[in-house]
Amino acid sequence: MSEKQHLYLVDGSSYIFRAYHRLPPLTNPEGTPVGAVYGYTTMLWKLATDLDKAEGPTHLAVILDKASHSFRNDIYDQYKANRPPPPEDLVPQFPLIRDATRAFSLPCIEEEGLEADDLIASYARAATRKGWDVTIVSSDKDLMQLVGKCAEPDDGVEGGCIDMLDTMKNQRIDIPEVVEKFGVGPELVGDVLALMGDSVDNVPGIFGIGPKTATKLIQDHGSLTAALDAAQAMKPSKLRERLIEHRADAEMSRILVQLKEDAPLPQPLDEFKLDGVPPEPLAAFLSRHGFTSLLKRLDAGAGSPSRTTDLNPARQDLAGAPVSPAGNRQPMPEWPAIDLSAYECVQTMERLEHWIARAFAARVVAVDTETSALDAMSARLVGISMALGPNDACYIPLGHGGTDMFAEKPEQVPLDQAIAALKPLLESDAVLKVGQNIKYDLNVLARHGIAVAPIDDTMLLSFDLDAGRSEDGIGGGHGMDELAQRHLGHTCIAFKDLCGTGQKQISFAEVPLEKATPYAAEDAEVTWRLYKLLKPRLALEGSTRVYERVDRPLIPVVARMEREGIKVDRAALARLSEQFATRIAGVEGEIHEIAGEPFTIGSPKQLGDVLFDKLGYKGGRKGKSGQYSTDQTILEGLAAQGAPIADKVLEYRQLSKLKSTYTDALQAAINPATGRVHTSYSLCGAQTGRLSSTDPNLQNIPIRTEIGREIRKAFVAEEGCVLLAADYSQIELRLAAHMADVDTLKEAFAAGEDIHARTAREMYGDVTRDTRAAAKTINFAILYGISRWGLAGRLGVEADEAQAMIDRYFQRFPGIQRYIVSTLEQVREQGYSQTLFGRKTWFPRIKSANQAERQGSERAAINAPIQGTSADIIKRAMARMLPALADAGLPQVRMLLQVHDELVFECPAGDVAAASPVIQRVMADAALPAVKLDVPLGVEIGHGTSWDDAH
Repeated sequence: MSEKQHLYLVDGSSYIFRAYHRLPPLTNPEGTPVGAVYGYTTMLWKLATDLDKAEGPTHLAVILDKASHSFRNDIYDQYKANRPPPPEDLVPQFPLIRDATRAFSLPCIEEEGLEADDLIASYARAATRKGWDVTIVSSDKDLMQLVGKCAEPDDGVEGGCIDMLDTMKNQRIDIPEVVEKFGVGPELVGDVLALMGDSVDNVPGIFGIGPKTATKLIQDHGSLTAALDAAQAMKPSKLRERLIEHRADAEMSRILVQLKEDAPLPQPLDEFKLDGVPPEPLAAFLSRHGFTSLLKRLDAGAGSPSRTTDLNPARQDLAGAPVSPAGNRQPMPEWPAIDLSAYECVQTMERLEHWIARAFAARVVAVDTETSALDAMSARLVGISMALGPNDACYIPLGHGGTDMFAEKPEQVPLDQAIAALKPLLESDAVLKVGQNIKYDLNVLARHGIAVAPIDDTMLLSFDLDAGRSEDGIGGGHGMDELAQRHLGHTCIAFKDLCGTGQKQISFAEVPLEKATPYAAEDAEVTWRLYKLLKPRLALEGSTRVYERVDRPLIPVVARMEREGIKVDRAALARLSEQFATRIAGVEGEIHEIAGEPFTIGSPKQLGDVLFDKLGYKGGRKGKSGQYSTDQTILEGLAAQGAPIADKVLEYRQLSKLKSTYTDALQAAINPATGRVHTSYSLCGAQTGRLSSTDPNLQNIPIRTEIGREIRKAFVAEEGCVLLAADYSQIELRLAAHMADVDTLKEAFAAGEDIHARTAREMYGDVTRDTRAAAKTINFAILYGISRWGLAGRLGVEADEAQAMIDRYFQRFPGIQRYIVSTLEQVREQGYSQTLFGRKTWFPRIKSANQAERQGSERAAINAPIQGTSADIIKRAMARMLPALADAGLPQVRMLLQVHDELVFECPAGDVAAASPVIQRVMADAALPAVKLDVPLGVEIGHGTSWDDAH
C-alpha cells in the first residue's frame, strides 16, 4: 500500500502581515522596500525546516488573496469596508512576495473573486476525498470550520482528515482545541461567528451579542436557525429583542462566514508534490534583493531548505548580519540543539567540586536558583543550576524532599557544605556570573551570605537592545520563555508542567530530581546561549553605554534596596482601613440616595443603567456588548457637567482602591522575619527605562491628596532614625529645556525662577493662580504630545481655544516645536528614539495605517527621550549613592525606595546634616561626566519620622 499523502496549505496572506510588522523597514539594492519580503522569506524557510524535522508534508502550496473584492462583496457591499488600505511601503512588496514563493519552487495559488480561505477550503476538501490528510497552516478562526472534516471512504480509499497548525504558538489545532476556543465543534463554528459578527471583516452579526452569548445560544439550541426560531418564546429581554430584530443580519452573516468548499481548483493537487528546492531560482532571488546572509546559508546547506540542514534563516538581515524578530544582529552560532538528556544532577561533593573547578576555568558561568516561592525575601533555596556551554549544564539539588523531617529526601549535597563550596566561585572577580533577572538570585543567595559578583543579566541585555520591538511589532517581553522562543526557536519546559496550578500546585522541592534536573539546567543553558547571542550586539548597535553605565551597575543596588525594605506602622494602617471602610459605606449610601435605589456600584452594567437610563445623563456610549462604558473618563465628563453622582462614584472607587491596594495589602505584605515591607523593583518594567514597583506597588500612592498623605504617614523610620526624601525638581522640564535648546527656559532655570510662572507670563502676559495652574498643565501636556482635544479636556475649554494655546506655546517656545518635529522624523526614519545616554525605545507602530495606533506611538515617541533620560539620570545617582555615602563616613545611611523622581533614605537622626549635602551633590551631578546639561538639576530634600513628614 502506498504512503499516505499529506497536504499542507499555507495561509500566505496572514504570513505577509506578520512579516511586515516583525522587522524594521528594509530596502533592496534598487531602493525597493523589502522588509516584508525578507520576513516572509525567512518565515517560509523556517516552516519548511521545522516540517522537515517533524512529519514532513508530501505536498505543499501557499494560498494568497488575489484582490480585495470577492463574491461576498456582491452579497453585502459593506463586507470588509472598515479595513484600511495596506501601508504604502507594503503595496510594492506584494508581487515580490509571490516571487519569493515561486523562488522556493512552491505553488502560489490565488484566484479572482475568491478569498484565500475559500481556496484553502476547496483544496482541503478535494484532497480529503482523495484520501489525503490535510494540515492548514494558519490560526484564522474562520478556517476552524474545516477542522476534523473527514471524507468518506470511496472505492477502497480511506478518506483523509483536516487539522490546523498555528506556527505562532507552535500548536496543532484539532477538534478539542476548536471546542476549547468556541465552546462548540467545528461544524457549529460558523453559527457562532454569524451571531457574534466580526468587526475586522465587517460581518454584522447581531449587535450586543459577544462570543460568550453566541456560544451559549448555539450550545442551548443546537444551531443558528434553532436559536433564532426560539427567540419568540424567550422571556422579554434585550437579547430576545435583538434576536428578533436582527435575524436577517445573522442569516446574512452566516452566508458571509460560510467557506466555499467546491470552487474550481486553479492548479491540480498532484502539482503540489514536494521534490526538494532547486537552488538556482532561490539563489537568484536572494541575490537580487541583497539577502546575502540567506544566500550564504543556502550555499552552506547545498540547496534545499526543506531537505538539508537547519538553516535558521529567521535571524539574518540584508547586510549579512542576523535580525531575529527582535533585532538580533549577531550570526547564529552553529550550536547543537538543546538536549535535555545531557544534563547532570550533582548529588555529591566530589561532583560539585568538579563543576566548580570547570566553572573557574571557563571564566563565564550561567547561574539560576530554584526556590520554594516567588518572594526572594521569604523563599527557601531548593537548588542551583549552572551552565558552561551548549548541553553542558548541571543541577545541584539542595532542598528537595519537602520540609517534614520525616519526609523521604533524595541524596543531595548538604546545604551548608554546598554554600561554602560555591561561595568562592560566585564571589570571584575572575568569573563572570550570568543570570536571567539575576537580581532575584542575588537576593536569594545574599540571605545565605553570598555576594554574587561580577554579573551580567540577559533580561537587561534584551531590554536595552529591544525595548518595544518584537516579532508582532507591538512590543515584546523579556522573560526567559519569550527570549528562548524568539532568539533560539526553543520552547522551555513550563513550570506548571512540573508543579501544576491552583490548589493542587506543589512546591518545586517536591518535584522528583529526574524532572527537576532538565527543567533547572535548561534555564541555565538557555541563559548561557542568550548571553552569547545578546552581549556582542551591544557594541554593534550602540547600546553599550546605557547597559554598562546605567543599568548593569544598578542591579546589586536595587537588590540591596529590596532586602532593606521599609518599616510600616501596622496599627496606623489598620486604623486607616477602618476609616476607609466607614467612608466607603457613607459614600455608598449617598450614591444610593442620589440614584433613588440601591444597586451594586462596582457593577459597570448596573452603574451605567442608573447613570444613563434612569437618571438620563448625556454622553453614554455602549460597547459591542451593549453595556454602557463607565470608565474614569466618562465619569469625569459627567462630573464636569455637574452630575453629583459621578463625583461620588469616583470618590467611592478611589477609596475602595486605596483600601484594598494599600491599607489592607500593606499589612499583609509585612515580612514576619524583618517586620518591614519589601517591594520588588523591575528594571525593565517600563519601555522608557523607569523602574516599576510590585508586590506591593509603592509608586502609585497619591502624593497630593490628603488620603495619600495619610498612607505615607504609615511609612516610618526605625527608632532613633528618620526618613530622608530627596526629590528632583521638575527634572523633565529641565531636560526639555536642554534637549530642545530653549533659551527662555534655560535662563529661567539658571536663575532659579518658578518655571510655571515664567510660562504663564509668556503665554498670558501675567501670573495669577489660574494662569500658573494652566501653564503648568500646558508645560507637561505638550511634552506628552497631547492633542487639542486632550488639552481642552484638561483645561475645560473648547478644542479651538486649546489649539490656539498650543500654537501660542510653540510661538513663545519654538525650540519645543522643533524638538517634537525632529524627534518624530528621527523615529519614523530609524524606528526608535534615544535618550542622552543612548537608551533606545522602539516604536514599530509609528507608521501604522491605524490612526489611533500611529498617534499613540507619536505621543509616546515625543516624551520617551525626555522621560528616559530622567530615568537614566536617577539610576546613575542610585548606583553612585552608597559609595559616596561610605566615602563620607556614612555607611549607616540606607537607601530604601525609588519612586519616580524621588529617593527615600533611612538614616540616624544625627546624620541628617552630614548626609543631605552628599545626597544632593550625587543627584545633581548624576549626568556627569557622560552628559553636561545646560541647566542645573534641582534637588529638594526633607526629613521626618514618616515618609509624609519628610515632605
